[in-house]
Amino acid sequence: MNNQTAHILLQLATVLYFSGMAGYVFFLFKQKPNYQKTAFVLICTAVACHFLNLVVYTAALSRLPIENLAQNLSLAAFFIGAMFIFFQVRFNLKILGVFASILLSAIMMTVWLLPEAPVNANAAFKGFWFYSHIIMAFAGDATLALACGTGILYLLQENAIKTKHPGFFFRRLPSLDLLDNVGYTCLTTGFALLTIGLVTGFIYAKNLWGQFWSGDVKEVFSVATWLTYAILLHFRFRAGWRGRKSAIMTIVGFLIIVFTFLGVNMLLGGHHQDFTK
Repeated sequence: MNNQTAHILLQLATVLYFSGMAGYVFFLFKQKPNYQKTAFVLICTAVACHFLNLVVYTAALSRLPIENLAQNLSLAAFFIGAMFIFFQVRFNLKILGVFASILLSAIMMTVWLLPEAPVNANAAFKGFWFYSHIIMAFAGDATLALACGTGILYLLQENAIKTKHPGFFFRRLPSLDLLDNVGYTCLTTGFALLTIGLVTGFIYAKNLWGQFWSGDVKEVFSVATWLTYAILLHFRFRAGWRGRKSAIMTIVGFLIIVFTFLGVNMLLGGHHQDFTK
């Protein structure tokens, strides 16, 4: 019964994500505030349903549902939705909802298209440090996804400003300063969460395998991802890498995250391979 309830809640969340995306697309073209407000309410409701899905599913399994690719993607979508709500309330960057809702809908569509993969419970995938690692890492990646979104919007607006005939995006996107500031806040917040996620992951590895670092390919790429963002922040502070350079690097950084999350597990193997079967 609990599994059926969780399934229905996830279906409802998916429908709401897609409905929110439709609302944001209408807002993008029509620029009517009511479309954006309705779309935001739909996304908030979707995230609430998604949260209940995770609660019910966790209670039914007695563990967090993160043991195959569909479950991991679903959790990633939840955190993207939750972090989007947080930054939308804080900055009121309405147009970011277009990027977030499209990304959320794409992830949830993938979740439903994936075949039902068998889940083999692993007693090692429990405990404070494990769950801390998962929550912080997913929250960090979700926030850096939003930083990528603001980077894309920044480049679109910058290109529109530089052309002699500003068109579609120029009239619909906010100032470059606002996009840069929101992107920077997403970047620093995501980097902090990602750092905590790495530290808790190392502690979990020490408790499980007796060593903080095993040279696992996922560990290598995770550290490489962290270094990419650390370098970006360093140059932003020291060399004034604002605007275009920062936007490009946030996009590159997120592409590395996607490869680390999916490509490494699927193509290179390692300790985390079981999570993406």
